[in-house]
Amino acid sequence: MLNKKKPNPVVLFCSYVCLVMGALLILPLMMSLFEVGTLDQEVFALICALCLIIGYLGVKLNLNSFEEISSKELYLTTICSWLILGFIGALPFLFALQKITITDALFESFSGITTTGSTVLSNLSQMPPSLLLWRGILQWVGGIGIVVLSIAVLPHLKVGGMKLFATESSDWSSKTHPRANKMIVSILSIYILLTFTCALIYLIGGMNAFDAVVHAMTTLSTGGFANYDSSFGYFSHNPILIWTANTFMVLGALPFVFYVNLLSRSHRNFGVDSQILGFFKVLGITIFSLTIVRSFTSDETMFEILNHVCFNIISVITTTGFASTDYTLWGEFAVMFFFYLMFIGGCSGSTSGSVKIFRYQLAYLMLKSQLRRMTHPNGVYVLKYNQRLVDDGIIRSVVAFSIMFVLTIAIIAMLLTLFGLDFITSISAAATAVTNVGPGLGDTIGPSGNFSSLPDLAKILLCVGMLVGRLEVMTVFVVLTPSLWNRWNR
Repeated sequence: MLNKKKPNPVVLFCSYVCLVMGALLILPLMMSLFEVGTLDQEVFALICALCLIIGYLGVKLNLNSFEEISSKELYLTTICSWLILGFIGALPFLFALQKITITDALFESFSGITTTGSTVLSNLSQMPPSLLLWRGILQWVGGIGIVVLSIAVLPHLKVGGMKLFATESSDWSSKTHPRANKMIVSILSIYILLTFTCALIYLIGGMNAFDAVVHAMTTLSTGGFANYDSSFGYFSHNPILIWTANTFMVLGALPFVFYVNLLSRSHRNFGVDSQILGFFKVLGITIFSLTIVRSFTSDETMFEILNHVCFNIISVITTTGFASTDYTLWGEFAVMFFFYLMFIGGCSGSTSGSVKIFRYQLAYLMLKSQLRRMTHPNGVYVLKYNQRLVDDGIIRSVVAFSIMFVLTIAIIAMLLTLFGLDFITSISAAATAVTNVGPGLGDTIGPSGNFSSLPDLAKILLCVGMLVGRLEVMTVFVVLTPSLWNRWNR
């Protein structure tokens, strides 16, 4: 008798990803039915059918109860799932748009799914609404995807200090699945509610219904795709829309577990959460600083200055990537200021990217502790964060993440120069890809430009950078280590 093949959890999870993408493709398919003179209906219908069929077969062949999934399988599942998201996301661009290369389709898709927001497309206002909707859906899915990943997977894998935020969702044993599922369903419900609220306020504030829906998805996901070449600058004349975007970009950059606890009334005092408090402090200090500088160098009114400074700083720090104006024209100080801001992200368990606030706070605690040890070598110092002890494993994880994060940007920037890109374009492109911010610096990839003129190999390299940054760097590099595969085969 033949032994029944053991179900593969990696294939199972990837099959679920195909099913989800197939279901989501129904939305742009329905939108395309109202378009005249395009082949989008056939494209979306075919891709949707393939995703659903492949996903169904994968689930049916591998669906079986299993006690738990190993860390090695989780690493591989995470990488494969996001690769599948990116490749499926590229198909509508590849087959529905004329004169688009495979590289450009992949770049647009991975930029969307990683909520980076860099684009190779132009004349967006002339693009079929179904494809604009698909761009928004990619970022919306990427946003909730990284939230679930940050809460349920990364703490279990002890990536980049994420163990600090471990919950029941981080334990992959069968005993905690009901609680984990309940947490994920609660987060998804909150995510949908916030998206709906954002779209409603956009609509009341003056956007048409389609723009309101798409921009709500890309705002809350801190993604930054817009329906116009001028990004959010298309709406810069409307303060209501500007401040609505500010509000929901900030909400997207806060921990979604905080919302769950808030609604369940089991939350701690808002001001006690060190990460959230630190995030608002950073926002306040940076906005105040640049507003003062701009008041001496700009002829605009203080209200106009504050509008643009707040919007663009919030956009960069939350790694959304919207731009209300070309801030690189504000002078060299502003250019350097925004470059530094690329390396500051939102909170852990949010939709934002880059280096999360808690890592800077831990670095400060480590520095302060080291200075004390130098003055009082015999003292005993205990690191605490949010009233919790910080063990050496978390410190090592944060240090490893920081080193690999900077090293990744440096290597990508160096490689980009081999393709003929200048220093500013190379370093800012590498930084904006790994930090998932979106626009870079300079005339080519700045807030008023895009990435279409870059060589194909440079775009592929930046796709890798986006994925590495989105998955917290170490998740990708650990899969490339031979020791992981050697242990797996034993």
